[in-house]
Amino acid sequence: MNPPSRPAETAEDPQPESVPSAAAHAAHVLPTRWHRRVLTLAFPIVLANLTQPLLSAVDTAVAGHLNGAAYLGGVALGGLFFSFVFWGFGFLRMGTTGLVAQAFGAQDHAGVRSNVVRALLLAFAIGAVVLALQTPLVRYALAALGGSDAVRQNAAAYCHARIWAAPLALANYVVLGYLLGAQRVRLALITQVFINAVNIVAVLLYVYTFDWDVAGMGAATATADACGFVLGAFILWQLRPRGLPALDAASLMDTAALKRLVAINRDIFIRTLCLLAAFGWFAHVGAQEGDATLAANALLLNFQTFMAFGLDGFAHAAEALVGAALGARNRNAFRQAVKVTLLWSVLGALAFSLVYWSAGVWIIERLTDQALVRAAAERYLPWAALSPVISVWGFLLDGVFIGATQTRELMKSMAISFAVFMCASWLLAGPLGNHGLWLALTIFMAARGLALGAYLPRLSAGFGDGRGRRLPAAT
Repeated sequence: MNPPSRPAETAEDPQPESVPSAAAHAAHVLPTRWHRRVLTLAFPIVLANLTQPLLSAVDTAVAGHLNGAAYLGGVALGGLFFSFVFWGFGFLRMGTTGLVAQAFGAQDHAGVRSNVVRALLLAFAIGAVVLALQTPLVRYALAALGGSDAVRQNAAAYCHARIWAAPLALANYVVLGYLLGAQRVRLALITQVFINAVNIVAVLLYVYTFDWDVAGMGAATATADACGFVLGAFILWQLRPRGLPALDAASLMDTAALKRLVAINRDIFIRTLCLLAAFGWFAHVGAQEGDATLAANALLLNFQTFMAFGLDGFAHAAEALVGAALGARNRNAFRQAVKVTLLWSVLGALAFSLVYWSAGVWIIERLTDQALVRAAAERYLPWAALSPVISVWGFLLDGVFIGATQTRELMKSMAISFAVFMCASWLLAGPLGNHGLWLALTIFMAARGLALGAYLPRLSAGFGDGRGRRLPAAT
């Protein structure tokens, strides 16, 4: 949280028009600085994201070697439960990133501290409610998700072992949001890698040494979340701003700040519910096409997930840079942040599409040995290969609007896109079958980008005359 010891190199500084050589130098060098800044922010996040599939693969491999398919099904069902619960509270990460980035750009260190503490208190409060309601929450959720009695029994064991770390897992979202908003991306990478490494070691220890089976896998994730929070709390303490007055309850409970926090989190929560509902409906309609098609759709959605892990690095970079530009009231910085992050996002999307087009069949053959599922997945593979270049616009603009904390537009655009998706799936899935369902999902992704793009000019206009503070350097 400490201010940098020297002014950051910036592409947004006004250049003297009376010195042609300076303008020429700026035209050549300054955009290079922006590319370096974006890549410095994005690549550690991409590396951190890539540890997630590794962790999932270890969990699947361990559960798959236990005695009975019900163990693997239980872990999958329990993991799905936490994906919905924790993803639903993802506003703790996104809202914190936007608020911290803006205070960071304005060099308002007291504001950074207040926003982090408020978000931590909210995370602990939500986690406490989850713990208090864990028994009915787990029971009804697993009943709704389905599965055999043995699968649900194992899933319940996994959930009740893991859920005790819910307040700390949600607090970790806040720590990550702060690190991204304050452009401490290397520390964000270290934190995420540490949590996943502890998880992997704990899984092997609890399952193979202590024989805790599925409950051990849930306990391992809870242990990782607890250790991650200890590391995160240490980082927050080390980076605390010096020389500020003690944090008092009056400033922490400031009415305007609390209203803004609630509004931001509410909007992101509703936006996330719409996104979850869209993918839930996709799975529901796909299931009506038969087991092979359902499995093929689930397999191809892994392509979407891997792509999202990669492109999220640039979206997170956009969150940090746009938030800092807004805090500094610097329109030029905002435009450069959007332009450069969009360029690298599109290049990344093209790379994913190229890989999926050229190696998609080979990837499918590595993921399953069932002939019917392979055939169905190969039939619908073109949709998964097309998805990156369609989805990238919505992904990147999500980051732009989160960084600017313009969450009302984020919520409205997602609600519009969800309505478009539901209409498209109703019109297309019947006559075109699963191809129609994938077309509807593609339309949904395109609608996200178009809806947010329509709000972008208004967002740019809110930055004043473009002559604001310098942006702090990323570390």
